[in-house]
Amino acid sequence: MTVTSTERLYKDRLSIGNKVSRRLWGLARILLFSWTPDYGFNGWRIMVLKLFGARIGHGCKIAPDCSIWAPWNLRMGNYVCLAAGVDCYNVALIRLDDHVTISQRSYLCSASHDIRLLARPLTYAPIHIRQHAWVCAEAMIGPGVEIGDGSVAAARAVVMKSVPPWTVVGGNPAVTIKARVLAQSELLQ
Repeated sequence: MTVTSTERLYKDRLSIGNKVSRRLWGLARILLFSWTPDYGFNGWRIMVLKLFGARIGHGCKIAPDCSIWAPWNLRMGNYVCLAAGVDCYNVALIRLDDHVTISQRSYLCSASHDIRLLARPLTYAPIHIRQHAWVCAEAMIGPGVEIGDGSVAAARAVVMKSVPPWTVVGGNPAVTIKARVLAQSELLQ
């Protein structure tokens, strides 16, 4: 199989507007976001993200060292936590419903590359993490994945397929470990 050099050239399909917006956000992130102390400036960080198009509910917590690629592609419900070191690579929309926790150094990755082509063009698909779900420390959630209500992605899990509601998954690639069953006291509330 003979391949010409032009077939190998990467073509960025993202718009100039997107690139300019990301540069402006990158500057704002350095000047207005990432330097802020963890405590006392959460509201400030949320305001800065909202100025760049993020939609964030009340009671949310966002660590200053979170990396958010495009705030305009971030939707957070109420009482959502993005812990220290979370990397939110949201080329496509990332939606986090109410009471979702994204633990330390987790990676929410809504983009990849098409390895069937030598130019490896960018591909992307939204991520949706439903209410009461928990993405544990250093887990990776891939493009197009939906984490069902109440599900848990265990620490360092690599989740590349959607997870049914109330399921615990773990490993690389992530597999079902067990059903998540709430304690009786939780069910009474």
